[in-house]
Amino acid sequence: MYELIQAGERSWYIDSPAKIGIVDAGNGEVCLIDTGNDGDAAKKALRILNERGWKLRAVFNTHAHVDHIGGNNYLQSHTDCPIYAPPLERFFAEQPGIGVSILFGATVPKELHNKFFIAKGSRVLPFSPEVFPEGLEPIPLPGHSHDMYGFRAPDGVVFLADSLVSAATLEKYQVSFVFNVGVYLETLEKVKTMSAPLFVPSHAEATEDIVPLAQKNIDKALEIADFIVGFCREPADHEQVLKALFDRYSLRMSLQQYVLVGCTARSYMSWLRDTGRVEIICEKDRLLWRSV
Repeated sequence: MYELIQAGERSWYIDSPAKIGIVDAGNGEVCLIDTGNDGDAAKKALRILNERGWKLRAVFNTHAHVDHIGGNNYLQSHTDCPIYAPPLERFFAEQPGIGVSILFGATVPKELHNKFFIAKGSRVLPFSPEVFPEGLEPIPLPGHSHDMYGFRAPDGVVFLADSLVSAATLEKYQVSFVFNVGVYLETLEKVKTMSAPLFVPSHAEATEDIVPLAQKNIDKALEIADFIVGFCREPADHEQVLKALFDRYSLRMSLQQYVLVGCTARSYMSWLRDTGRVEIICEKDRLLWRSV
């Protein structure tokens, strides 16, 4: 864990729970793609940079989930490096508690005020063309998060952020977090058309052929959608749909899982409503979802 692995002539990644990308920016400088899930991850990343004699030029956050921005504060306080993020994600990176409140739908209970849900804030600037080193290309990959981006390095290696997860993760957790299902599926179809010498997802092994894994993620999303439609043949409220998902996929309820899977379930239901597969009805002061 936290081993430096060369991805291409001018790119590397640190093999960690959420991979940290490294891109050569020239003149002994490098840029990081994400900072890991906490200060310890960032500390290890900075040690690797120092051992190689690299100077940190900038950090580019793919999106503002805690396992990708958790090291921002540490790196900024120790190097004063600029940090950039997509416009919408920038706001959540600067005010991490707001993103969790959106997932929960209100002010979150104190139990969620921990490093697994809320990172320390950092000063973050928006993406703009002039901040990227020559040859580093941002790639919009929304769906998992509001405004997520990946990157193509100057050597062609593509960092895919959380646009997909590994087959093992799908098997273990089944319902991976998605904020906008329709856009997420569009992004996965886009990923299938990409060419690169190597693809580096944040939560899967690097691979030269991303198509099979992208299709596995698509298939799982469509399976979940079909299950919800089938369950809603009898009108059901959100809590009933959520329990059905936990039962179907042998998930264990906790406050954390309620927030993550609950938000994902609402995302599926919204998409199914917008695509005409379920409808919303109100009966006896209950909002119910019913298959069409």
